[in-house]
Amino acid sequence: MATMNWAGNYEYRAASLARPRSVEELRDLVLGAPEVRALGSRHSFNDLADTPGLLVSTADLPGGIRIDETARTVTVGGGVRYGDLAHGLQEAGWALHNLASLPHISVAGAIATATHGSGDRNGNLATAVSGLRILDGTGELVDLRRGDEGFDGAVVGLGALGVVTEVTLDIRPTYDARQRLFGGVPWDAVLGRFDEVTSAAYSVSLFTTWDEPAVSLAWLKELDGVEPLVGDDFFGAPALTEPRHMIPTMDVRNTTDQLGIVGPWSERLAHFRFAFTPSNGEEIQSEYLVPRARAVEAIEAVRRLAPVVAPLLQISEIRTVAADELWLSSAYETDVVGLHFTWVRDQQGVEAVLPQLEAELLPLGARPHWGKLFVDRDRVVPTLYPRLADFRALTERFDPAARFRNPYLTRLLA
Repeated sequence: MATMNWAGNYEYRAASLARPRSVEELRDLVLGAPEVRALGSRHSFNDLADTPGLLVSTADLPGGIRIDETARTVTVGGGVRYGDLAHGLQEAGWALHNLASLPHISVAGAIATATHGSGDRNGNLATAVSGLRILDGTGELVDLRRGDEGFDGAVVGLGALGVVTEVTLDIRPTYDARQRLFGGVPWDAVLGRFDEVTSAAYSVSLFTTWDEPAVSLAWLKELDGVEPLVGDDFFGAPALTEPRHMIPTMDVRNTTDQLGIVGPWSERLAHFRFAFTPSNGEEIQSEYLVPRARAVEAIEAVRRLAPVVAPLLQISEIRTVAADELWLSSAYETDVVGLHFTWVRDQQGVEAVLPQLEAELLPLGARPHWGKLFVDRDRVVPTLYPRLADFRALTERFDPAARFRNPYLTRLLA
Protein backbone atom coordinates (compact mmCIF):
# COMPACT_ATOMS: atom_id res chain seq x y z
CA MET A 1 0.00 0.00 0.00
CA ALA A 2 1.55 3.29 -1.10
CA THR A 3 -0.14 6.06 0.89
CA MET A 4 1.76 9.21 1.86
CA ASN A 5 1.11 11.72 4.57
CA TRP A 6 -0.04 15.22 3.62
CA ALA A 7 3.48 16.63 3.32
CA GLY A 8 4.90 13.67 1.43
CA ASN A 9 7.76 13.03 3.86
CA TYR A 10 6.30 9.80 5.29
CA GLU A 11 4.98 6.71 3.47
CA TYR A 12 2.65 4.54 5.54
CA ARG A 13 3.84 0.96 5.92
CA ALA A 14 0.42 -0.56 6.58
CA ALA A 15 -0.54 -3.67 4.66
CA SER A 16 -3.94 -2.26 3.69
CA LEU A 17 -6.27 0.74 3.94
CA ALA A 18 -10.03 0.63 4.47
CA ARG A 19 -12.63 3.42 4.28
CA PRO A 20 -15.66 2.30 6.31
CA ARG A 21 -18.91 4.21 5.81
CA SER A 22 -20.63 3.19 9.03
CA VAL A 23 -19.75 2.43 12.63
CA GLU A 24 -20.93 -1.16 12.10
CA GLU A 25 -18.49 -1.60 9.22
CA LEU A 26 -15.76 -0.01 11.33
CA ARG A 27 -16.46 -2.45 14.18
CA ASP A 28 -16.14 -5.44 11.85
CA LEU A 29 -12.84 -4.13 10.51
CA VAL A 30 -11.40 -3.51 13.98
CA LEU A 31 -12.41 -6.93 15.31
CA GLY A 32 -11.00 -8.61 12.21
CA ALA A 33 -7.57 -6.97 12.43
CA PRO A 34 -4.92 -7.86 15.03
CA GLU A 35 -3.21 -4.54 14.27
CA VAL A 36 -5.18 -1.43 13.31
CA ARG A 37 -4.89 2.37 13.44
CA ALA A 38 -7.22 5.22 12.60
CA LEU A 39 -6.12 7.64 9.89
CA GLY A 40 -7.54 11.17 9.74
CA SER A 41 -6.38 14.02 7.53
CA ARG A 42 -2.81 12.58 7.38
CA HIS A 43 -1.34 15.79 8.77
CA SER A 44 1.22 13.92 10.87
CA PHE A 45 4.91 13.96 10.06
CA ASN A 46 5.95 10.74 11.78
CA ASP A 47 4.73 7.17 12.30
CA LEU A 48 2.13 8.00 14.97
CA ALA A 49 -0.82 6.94 12.80
CA ASP A 50 0.91 4.00 11.09
CA THR A 51 0.62 0.26 11.70
CA PRO A 52 2.00 -2.90 10.12
CA GLY A 53 -1.63 -4.07 9.76
CA LEU A 54 -4.77 -2.18 8.75
CA LEU A 55 -5.24 1.58 8.43
CA VAL A 56 -8.84 2.71 8.82
CA SER A 57 -9.67 6.10 7.32
CA THR A 58 -12.25 8.12 9.25
CA ALA A 59 -13.04 10.36 6.28
CA ASP A 60 -16.21 8.50 5.19
CA LEU A 61 -17.66 7.81 8.63
CA PRO A 62 -20.92 9.60 9.49
CA GLY A 63 -19.99 13.23 10.06
CA GLY A 64 -22.98 15.41 10.79
CA ILE A 65 -22.83 18.55 12.92
CA ARG A 66 -25.36 18.53 15.79
CA ILE A 67 -25.64 21.70 17.87
CA ASP A 68 -27.16 21.64 21.37
CA GLU A 69 -27.86 25.31 22.07
CA THR A 70 -28.99 24.66 25.62
CA ALA A 71 -25.81 22.80 26.55
CA ARG A 72 -23.70 25.07 24.32
CA THR A 73 -22.05 22.10 22.65
CA VAL A 74 -21.62 20.67 19.17
CA THR A 75 -21.20 16.97 18.35
CA VAL A 76 -19.41 15.91 15.17
CA GLY A 77 -18.02 12.78 13.59
CA GLY A 78 -14.35 12.27 14.33
CA GLY A 79 -13.40 12.60 10.67
CA VAL A 80 -14.96 16.05 10.27
CA ARG A 81 -12.43 18.76 9.45
CA TYR A 82 -12.24 21.99 11.43
CA GLY A 83 -12.91 24.08 8.31
CA ASP A 84 -16.24 22.35 7.71
CA LEU A 85 -17.14 22.54 11.39
CA ALA A 86 -16.27 26.24 11.61
CA HIS A 87 -18.43 27.02 8.57
CA GLY A 88 -21.38 25.09 10.01
CA LEU A 89 -21.08 26.74 13.41
CA GLN A 90 -20.77 30.24 11.96
CA GLU A 91 -23.87 29.75 9.82
CA ALA A 92 -25.79 28.76 12.97
CA GLY A 93 -24.46 31.69 15.01
CA TRP A 94 -21.93 29.75 17.10
CA ALA A 95 -18.17 29.52 17.44
CA LEU A 96 -15.19 27.70 18.92
CA HIS A 97 -12.71 29.36 21.25
CA ASN A 98 -9.81 28.87 18.84
CA LEU A 99 -8.53 27.23 15.68
CA ALA A 100 -5.18 25.83 14.64
CA SER A 101 -3.17 27.45 11.83
CA LEU A 102 -4.70 25.00 9.35
CA PRO A 103 -8.49 24.43 9.22
CA HIS A 104 -7.86 21.37 7.00
CA ILE A 105 -7.12 18.99 9.89
CA SER A 106 -9.64 16.54 11.34
CA VAL A 107 -11.22 17.19 14.73
CA ALA A 108 -10.36 13.77 16.19
CA GLY A 109 -6.79 13.83 14.94
CA ALA A 110 -6.13 17.34 16.22
CA ILE A 111 -7.43 16.72 19.73
CA ALA A 112 -5.64 13.35 19.94
CA THR A 113 -2.29 15.11 19.53
CA ALA A 114 -2.99 18.30 21.57
CA THR A 115 -2.85 20.48 18.47
CA HIS A 116 -3.36 24.13 19.33
CA GLY A 117 -3.95 27.67 18.22
CA SER A 118 -2.47 30.59 20.10
CA GLY A 119 -3.16 32.94 22.98
CA ASP A 120 -1.97 33.36 26.55
CA ARG A 121 -5.38 32.42 27.94
CA ASN A 122 -6.42 29.96 25.26
CA GLY A 123 -6.10 26.23 25.88
CA ASN A 124 -5.29 23.90 23.02
CA LEU A 125 -8.10 22.53 20.85
CA ALA A 126 -8.52 19.47 23.07
CA THR A 127 -9.57 21.63 26.02
CA ALA A 128 -12.88 22.31 24.25
CA VAL A 129 -13.77 18.61 24.33
CA SER A 130 -16.63 17.79 26.70
CA GLY A 131 -17.40 14.31 25.37
CA LEU A 132 -16.01 11.42 23.31
CA ARG A 133 -17.46 8.29 21.75
CA ILE A 134 -14.75 5.69 21.16
CA LEU A 135 -14.95 2.31 19.44
CA ASP A 136 -12.52 0.42 21.65
CA GLY A 137 -10.39 -2.65 21.01
CA THR A 138 -13.21 -5.02 22.01
CA GLY A 139 -15.65 -3.51 19.51
CA GLU A 140 -17.65 -1.67 22.19
CA LEU A 141 -18.75 1.96 21.84
CA VAL A 142 -17.69 3.80 24.99
CA ASP A 143 -19.03 7.24 25.88
CA LEU A 144 -16.94 9.49 28.10
CA ARG A 145 -17.96 12.87 29.45
CA ARG A 146 -15.93 15.55 31.18
CA GLY A 147 -15.60 14.50 34.82
CA ASP A 148 -15.78 10.76 34.10
CA GLU A 149 -12.95 8.55 35.29
CA GLY A 150 -10.25 8.45 32.63
CA PHE A 151 -11.69 11.31 30.58
CA ASP A 152 -8.63 13.52 31.06
CA GLY A 153 -6.47 10.67 29.81
CA ALA A 154 -8.64 9.79 26.83
CA VAL A 155 -8.95 13.19 25.15
CA VAL A 156 -5.32 13.50 24.05
CA GLY A 157 -5.29 9.77 23.39
CA LEU A 158 -2.85 9.36 20.47
CA GLY A 159 -5.29 6.87 18.93
CA ALA A 160 -4.26 4.35 21.56
CA LEU A 161 -7.72 3.67 23.01
CA GLY A 162 -9.57 3.03 19.78
CA VAL A 163 -11.25 4.96 16.99
CA VAL A 164 -12.98 8.21 18.03
CA THR A 165 -16.28 8.15 16.16
CA GLU A 166 -17.81 11.28 17.74
CA VAL A 167 -16.50 14.34 19.56
CA THR A 168 -18.55 16.84 21.58
CA LEU A 169 -17.05 20.33 21.90
CA ASP A 170 -17.91 23.41 23.94
CA ILE A 171 -19.13 26.31 21.82
CA ARG A 172 -19.88 29.98 22.38
CA PRO A 173 -21.89 32.62 20.50
CA THR A 174 -20.23 33.74 17.31
CA TYR A 175 -17.85 36.71 17.30
CA ASP A 176 -15.80 38.75 14.87
CA ALA A 177 -12.05 39.24 14.82
CA ARG A 178 -9.36 41.01 12.82
CA GLN A 179 -5.70 40.44 12.07
CA ARG A 180 -2.94 43.03 12.08
CA LEU A 181 0.67 42.50 11.07
CA PHE A 182 3.79 44.26 12.29
CA GLY A 183 7.26 43.97 10.77
CA GLY A 184 10.63 43.86 12.51
CA VAL A 185 10.04 43.30 16.26
CA PRO A 186 13.36 43.88 18.09
CA TRP A 187 14.74 40.79 19.80
CA ASP A 188 15.41 42.91 22.89
CA ALA A 189 11.67 43.53 23.19
CA VAL A 190 10.78 39.88 22.67
CA LEU A 191 13.31 38.67 25.25
CA GLY A 192 13.01 41.51 27.74
CA ARG A 193 9.24 42.05 27.62
CA PHE A 194 8.03 38.62 26.57
CA ASP A 195 4.86 38.59 28.69
CA GLU A 196 3.82 42.01 27.38
CA VAL A 197 4.47 40.97 23.78
CA THR A 198 2.41 37.77 23.89
CA SER A 199 -0.47 39.29 25.88
CA ALA A 200 -0.96 42.19 23.46
CA ALA A 201 -3.88 40.50 21.64
CA TYR A 202 -6.25 37.53 21.80
CA SER A 203 -3.56 35.64 19.89
CA VAL A 204 0.02 36.64 19.04
CA SER A 205 2.30 34.77 16.64
CA LEU A 206 5.92 35.71 16.03
CA PHE A 207 7.60 34.50 12.83
CA THR A 208 11.36 34.27 12.42
CA THR A 209 14.21 32.36 10.79
CA TRP A 210 16.31 32.88 13.96
CA ASP A 211 19.27 34.41 12.09
CA GLU A 212 17.54 37.77 11.59
CA PRO A 213 18.44 41.01 13.40
CA ALA A 214 14.76 41.29 14.44
CA VAL A 215 11.68 39.05 14.42
CA SER A 216 10.46 39.49 10.86
CA LEU A 217 6.73 39.36 11.51
CA ALA A 218 4.27 39.68 14.39
CA TRP A 219 0.75 38.46 13.60
CA LEU A 220 -1.92 39.74 16.03
CA LYS A 221 -5.48 38.39 16.13
CA GLU A 222 -7.80 40.78 18.00
CA LEU A 223 -11.44 40.41 18.94
CA ASP A 224 -13.75 42.98 17.42
CA GLY A 225 -15.40 45.16 20.03
CA VAL A 226 -12.39 44.88 22.36
CA GLU A 227 -10.20 47.96 22.54
CA PRO A 228 -6.81 47.17 20.91
CA LEU A 229 -3.91 47.10 23.34
CA VAL A 230 -1.47 48.44 20.74
CA GLY A 231 -1.71 51.11 18.06
CA ASP A 232 0.36 51.31 14.89
CA ASP A 233 3.59 50.50 16.74
CA PHE A 234 4.21 47.08 18.29
CA PHE A 235 7.22 47.34 20.60
CA GLY A 236 9.10 49.27 17.94
CA ALA A 237 7.71 47.37 14.95
CA PRO A 238 5.52 49.35 12.53
CA ALA A 239 2.12 48.14 11.34
CA LEU A 240 2.28 46.72 7.82
CA THR A 241 0.16 48.22 5.06
CA GLU A 242 0.40 45.28 2.63
CA PRO A 243 -0.63 41.66 3.39
CA ARG A 244 2.15 39.16 3.98
CA HIS A 245 2.63 35.40 3.92
CA MET A 246 4.85 34.23 6.77
CA ILE A 247 6.96 32.41 4.15
CA PRO A 248 8.01 35.22 1.78
CA THR A 249 8.09 33.00 -1.32
CA MET A 250 4.50 31.78 -0.87
CA ASP A 251 1.24 33.20 -2.27
CA VAL A 252 -0.31 35.60 0.24
CA ARG A 253 -3.76 34.78 -1.17
CA ASN A 254 -3.62 31.49 0.73
CA THR A 255 -3.72 33.35 4.06
CA THR A 256 -6.79 34.69 5.84
CA ASP A 257 -7.59 38.42 5.54
CA GLN A 258 -5.18 40.76 7.29
CA LEU A 259 -4.69 44.54 7.70
CA GLY A 260 -7.41 44.94 10.32
CA ILE A 261 -10.28 43.76 8.10
CA VAL A 262 -13.01 42.58 10.49
CA GLY A 263 -14.59 39.22 9.75
CA PRO A 264 -16.06 36.14 11.45
CA TRP A 265 -13.84 34.11 13.76
CA SER A 266 -14.11 31.19 11.32
CA GLU A 267 -12.21 33.24 8.71
CA ARG A 268 -9.65 34.91 10.98
CA LEU A 269 -8.40 32.55 13.73
CA ALA A 270 -6.71 30.15 11.31
CA HIS A 271 -3.72 31.47 9.40
CA PHE A 272 -4.72 29.82 6.13
CA ARG A 273 -7.87 29.78 4.02
CA PHE A 274 -9.78 26.50 3.95
CA ALA A 275 -10.24 26.75 0.18
CA PHE A 276 -6.50 26.77 -0.59
CA THR A 277 -3.65 24.30 -0.22
CA PRO A 278 -2.48 24.79 3.37
CA SER A 279 0.90 26.28 4.17
CA ASN A 280 3.52 24.91 1.77
CA GLY A 281 2.92 21.16 1.52
CA GLU A 282 6.51 20.43 0.54
CA GLU A 283 7.73 20.60 4.11
CA ILE A 284 8.52 18.87 7.39
CA GLN A 285 7.31 20.25 10.72
CA SER A 286 8.64 19.99 14.27
CA GLU A 287 7.41 21.74 17.39
CA TYR A 288 8.49 21.90 21.01
CA LEU A 289 6.22 23.22 23.75
CA VAL A 290 8.39 24.82 26.42
CA PRO A 291 7.16 25.68 29.93
CA ARG A 292 6.50 29.41 29.85
CA ALA A 293 8.88 30.06 32.72
CA ARG A 294 11.74 28.74 30.53
CA ALA A 295 10.63 30.33 27.26
CA VAL A 296 13.23 33.09 27.07
CA GLU A 297 16.01 30.56 27.77
CA ALA A 298 14.65 28.36 24.99
CA ILE A 299 14.46 31.22 22.49
CA GLU A 300 18.01 32.26 23.29
CA ALA A 301 19.17 28.65 22.86
CA VAL A 302 17.60 28.37 19.40
CA ARG A 303 19.10 31.70 18.36
CA ARG A 304 22.53 30.30 19.25
CA LEU A 305 21.79 27.37 16.94
CA ALA A 306 20.74 29.64 14.07
CA PRO A 307 23.77 28.72 11.90
CA VAL A 308 22.63 25.06 11.78
CA VAL A 309 18.86 25.66 11.96
CA ALA A 310 18.34 28.48 9.44
CA PRO A 311 19.72 26.70 6.33
CA LEU A 312 17.00 24.02 6.65
CA LEU A 313 14.21 26.35 7.71
CA GLN A 314 11.35 27.90 5.78
CA ILE A 315 9.95 29.71 8.83
CA SER A 316 9.55 29.34 12.58
CA GLU A 317 6.60 30.44 14.70
CA ILE A 318 6.52 31.35 18.39
CA ARG A 319 3.12 31.28 20.12
CA THR A 320 1.57 30.59 23.52
CA VAL A 321 -0.89 28.05 24.95
CA ALA A 322 -2.63 28.00 28.35
CA ALA A 323 -2.24 25.15 30.84
CA ASP A 324 -4.73 22.29 31.11
CA GLU A 325 -5.33 19.00 32.99
CA LEU A 326 -5.24 16.55 30.08
CA TRP A 327 -2.70 13.84 30.87
CA LEU A 328 -0.82 13.75 27.57
CA SER A 329 -1.29 17.39 26.64
CA SER A 330 1.92 19.27 25.96
CA ALA A 331 0.46 21.97 28.24
CA TYR A 332 -0.35 19.58 31.10
CA GLU A 333 -0.30 21.63 34.32
CA THR A 334 1.81 24.43 32.83
CA ASP A 335 1.43 27.36 30.45
CA VAL A 336 3.67 26.72 27.46
CA VAL A 337 5.31 28.50 24.55
CA GLY A 338 5.38 26.65 21.25
CA LEU A 339 8.52 26.87 19.11
CA HIS A 340 7.37 25.62 15.73
CA PHE A 341 9.72 24.80 12.86
CA THR A 342 8.59 24.51 9.24
CA TRP A 343 11.54 22.85 7.54
CA VAL A 344 12.32 22.26 3.90
CA ARG A 345 11.56 18.66 2.95
CA ASP A 346 15.02 17.28 3.64
CA GLN A 347 14.36 14.35 5.99
CA GLN A 348 18.01 13.42 6.46
CA GLY A 349 19.12 17.00 7.02
CA VAL A 350 16.35 17.75 9.52
CA GLU A 351 16.94 14.52 11.45
CA ALA A 352 20.61 15.47 11.71
CA VAL A 353 19.76 18.87 13.25
CA LEU A 354 17.03 17.75 15.66
CA PRO A 355 19.39 16.11 18.21
CA GLN A 356 21.22 19.41 18.62
CA LEU A 357 17.95 21.27 19.02
CA GLU A 358 16.57 18.74 21.49
CA ALA A 359 19.79 18.78 23.53
CA GLU A 360 18.97 22.42 24.28
CA LEU A 361 15.18 22.25 24.61
CA LEU A 362 14.32 18.93 26.28
CA PRO A 363 16.34 19.71 29.45
CA LEU A 364 14.16 22.82 29.78
CA GLY A 365 11.09 20.57 29.93
CA ALA A 366 10.07 21.07 26.29
CA ARG A 367 7.49 18.52 25.11
CA PRO A 368 7.51 17.71 21.37
CA HIS A 369 4.23 17.90 19.48
CA TRP A 370 3.10 14.28 19.18
CA GLY A 371 2.36 14.45 15.46
CA LYS A 372 5.45 16.29 14.29
CA LEU A 373 9.01 15.13 13.70
CA PHE A 374 11.24 14.59 16.73
CA VAL A 375 13.90 12.02 17.61
CA ASP A 376 14.26 11.84 21.43
CA ARG A 377 17.35 9.63 21.26
CA ASP A 378 17.75 9.53 25.04
CA ARG A 379 14.06 8.75 25.71
CA VAL A 380 13.50 11.93 27.68
CA VAL A 381 9.95 12.54 26.44
CA PRO A 382 8.23 9.80 28.51
CA THR A 383 9.67 11.35 31.67
CA LEU A 384 7.95 14.66 30.91
CA TYR A 385 4.44 13.25 31.47
CA PRO A 386 3.64 12.51 35.14
CA ARG A 387 0.45 10.58 34.25
CA LEU A 388 2.04 8.31 31.63
CA ALA A 389 1.65 5.18 33.79
CA ASP A 390 -2.03 6.01 34.27
CA PHE A 391 -2.38 6.45 30.52
CA ARG A 392 -0.74 3.06 29.93
CA ALA A 393 -3.28 1.46 32.27
CA LEU A 394 -6.09 3.24 30.42
CA THR A 395 -4.90 1.84 27.08
CA GLU A 396 -4.87 -1.68 28.53
CA ARG A 397 -8.43 -1.24 29.74
CA PHE A 398 -9.75 0.03 26.40
CA ASP A 399 -7.58 -2.17 24.20
CA PRO A 400 -6.70 -5.39 26.07
CA ALA A 401 -5.56 -7.17 22.89
CA ALA A 402 -3.30 -4.21 21.96
CA ARG A 403 -4.87 -3.90 18.50
CA PHE A 404 -4.11 -0.17 18.42
CA ARG A 405 -0.56 -0.48 19.74
CA ASN A 406 2.03 0.37 17.08
CA PRO A 407 5.81 0.95 17.09
CA TYR A 408 5.33 4.62 18.04
CA LEU A 409 3.25 3.78 21.09
CA THR A 410 5.56 0.91 22.02
CA ARG A 411 8.48 3.35 22.12
CA LEU A 412 6.46 5.70 24.33
CA LEU A 413 4.87 3.18 26.69
CA ALA A 414 7.48 0.43 26.92
